[in-house]
Amino acid sequence: MKRLGYIAVLLSIACVIDACHEIEEFDNGMSGNFDALWTTVDRHYCFFEQKNIDWDSVYRAYKPRVNDTMDVFAYFDLCAEMLDELRDGHVNLSSSFKTSYYRKWWSDYPQNYNERLIQENYFNFEYNQAGGLTYGLLADSTIGYIRYPSFSYGIGEGTLDLIFYQMKDCLGLVIDIRDNGGGNLTNVEVLVSRFLESEIKAGAISHKTGPGHNEFSEPYEFFYKPAYDHVRWLRPVSVLTNRSTFSAANNFTGIMKTLPMVTIVGATTGGGSGMPFSSEIPCGWAVRMSGSRLYDPEGNETEGGVSPTDGYAVDLDPDAEAKGIDNMLETAIGAIYRFYDSEPDVAN
Repeated sequence: MKRLGYIAVLLSIACVIDACHEIEEFDNGMSGNFDALWTTVDRHYCFFEQKNIDWDSVYRAYKPRVNDTMDVFAYFDLCAEMLDELRDGHVNLSSSFKTSYYRKWWSDYPQNYNERLIQENYFNFEYNQAGGLTYGLLADSTIGYIRYPSFSYGIGEGTLDLIFYQMKDCLGLVIDIRDNGGGNLTNVEVLVSRFLESEIKAGAISHKTGPGHNEFSEPYEFFYKPAYDHVRWLRPVSVLTNRSTFSAANNFTGIMKTLPMVTIVGATTGGGSGMPFSSEIPCGWAVRMSGSRLYDPEGNETEGGVSPTDGYAVDLDPDAEAKGIDNMLETAIGAIYRFYDSEPDVAN
């Protein structure tokens, strides 16, 4: 199967395969719900081996702390603490009063993004917005800039045509996806297709075929085609990333990094390459986790993040920031000029 659109079918197949296994019943007490939660993760989570997690030892550490007289809020926090052992931003436990999140995938790193810094000092607040995109011209109008804060925001084909046409005289383009927490993989394909000269392998997906930690299908490859009927950008591109670049934005970064005219600038992304799987425990609480492995075009797992292009790792400098300069953005602009022997007359 070659198209990303088939991923939903593959995940459906995975659900059918999993359904063939005997379903264990758990009582609706705190002990039973804990066992149901641990077992659901045990059968469906996809990164135990990659993260060197001994899930049995996690059970032995947390189960003795459960008792049926616990306050429900303390019980929820205990379950959430157990899930944090997975070190995965895609893992959530949701009740009627609270949803758990694992935040250390980004909270222990520099933020490396200041939205106002760019809006004020690079655009004097005269930037353009269309749909979920913010855009404009930088460096005396020689560099285009697009800010995409979330792949949850749809991208209109006509909007992209208009934006790229307005940038037709630019030497290169900066795509800023710092703090982009992900969203819809369909939007990844829409955007990537604008930078392609020919069809590419965009990645592969491998789903669970059974409850064992290493029971997975062979990877199914998927491919992206160029947006032949629309305006495409075949000049240099810099993609700006930080640790809060996650999930679908991480996937976008991994694909773009393999293209010949693209430089990844900034910090290693936050990862999040697992395709989410959702279930429920007897008390009605929902659990969400990474259930299928998504690979980059070169077959690499990017759960731990995508690193910048060699020589282009950079953090936001507080001293430069205080002077109104985003040194990460300046590095991204410089990365575009490296494709030219000199700064050419764009009219040529």
